[in-house]
Amino acid sequence: MKHLFLFLITMVFMSVTSLADTSLLKRLQEIKEISDIKKMDISPYKEYYEFWFEQPVDHSDPSKGNFKQRVLLGHRDFNVPMVAVLEGYGIHTANESELSELFNTNQITIEHRFFNQSVPSSGIPWKYLTIKQAAADQHNIIQAIRKIYPGTKWISTGISKGGQTTIYHRYFYPEDVEISVPYVAPMNLEAIDPRLEKYLDNLGGTPEHRKLFEGGGKDIKWQIIDFQKRCFENLNTLVPKMQEFARGHNYTFLTVGGVERATKLVILEFPFAFWQWGADINDMPTEDSRDMNEIFNYLVTVSSPDFFDDKSIVKLQPFYYAALTETGMYAYDIKRFKKYFKEEPDNTIDFHFALPAGIDKVSFNTKQLQAINKWLQTNAQNMLFIYGGLDPWSGTAVDLKKNEKCLKYVKADMDHKCRIQSFENLTKSAILKKLNSWIKGIEEEESEELIY
Repeated sequence: MKHLFLFLITMVFMSVTSLADTSLLKRLQEIKEISDIKKMDISPYKEYYEFWFEQPVDHSDPSKGNFKQRVLLGHRDFNVPMVAVLEGYGIHTANESELSELFNTNQITIEHRFFNQSVPSSGIPWKYLTIKQAAADQHNIIQAIRKIYPGTKWISTGISKGGQTTIYHRYFYPEDVEISVPYVAPMNLEAIDPRLEKYLDNLGGTPEHRKLFEGGGKDIKWQIIDFQKRCFENLNTLVPKMQEFARGHNYTFLTVGGVERATKLVILEFPFAFWQWGADINDMPTEDSRDMNEIFNYLVTVSSPDFFDDKSIVKLQPFYYAALTETGMYAYDIKRFKKYFKEEPDNTIDFHFALPAGIDKVSFNTKQLQAINKWLQTNAQNMLFIYGGLDPWSGTAVDLKKNEKCLKYVKADMDHKCRIQSFENLTKSAILKKLNSWIKGIEEEESEELIY
């Protein structure tokens, strides 16, 4: 009897040990590229880890050296789906994403190469900051972690530039995940895509947009332009206020050419910022207001000067480099305000001033974006796109054409903060039903594009 008891105790011990050996932490430790694992307490996950994944600087030539990429992993269960949050920048939060919350999934969050903490110790080798190299980073991590979660469905997702990252990764590695949900992701096709300016110029000035806002009077578009004019007409007063504001916030504007030019750029950025983040037109100083404090405060509340601060520009240089070489962005049309920019040779101001030191000119990879765009319209599948109709970035929203294997939902009265939860219950239910069918592998009749 004694021997039987000891045998049972031994078996229980061995069973517990076996379970411990197959724990999540143990499995992570067994992956040779992973180091510096740190346990975190992040609700609602049962386990949560931060770790670093060693990547080659150049995936086509590992001899060029390595860097460590920051990754977060939230664990609920080995048998539930995994949401892969593909950041377009540095990791900005450890919290669960909308998709993880909606479907009670695990979640892995991957910082983009050469942003925030995921930078080689010797500095950024700019030539290797490409969407193809970044996609290979994400591929390596996903393939490594998939071995820990065999047989589970994976959903890649990202917001804004992270949404772009999600598209690009899926293009280069379509089998890495089963489903993709990019949020508010522009699909630019040129370094300065003119569709963005055209879309912005129509916001608040079309019959459709007028219906979205209560009240009468002048179109919001022209209220915004008139406000910009007031700001330019009072530059002599606003520039000293900007100087004082900059001192109070420890801002410097050497990169853009000084405080006066920074003030002008803040005014030019105003319409894009207004629509992107859903500013309230009712807070705008009235047309007859000449209170310069009121005007200045509204200007910097909507169009934050920190966008042009030297420290911010340096921090976002990977974004600007990527935008001007591969992913595209907008520029400022200054024709309406040309008399305030006599020093400018052209009618547009772009962001080449934000390129890294020593890089004055770059070429743009148009062919690659064209190839990705064609793939979206022909071969992409199980991708669901979310956009806000009032978001200026929707000017280059994905156009699915006749690809019925993907879906696109647009919330007409939402901005860059549009999410699945932003839609009315009926539409939200339809979105969740579709995603759930993809997760479960159930075929349903598909629709190309839905606008609400």
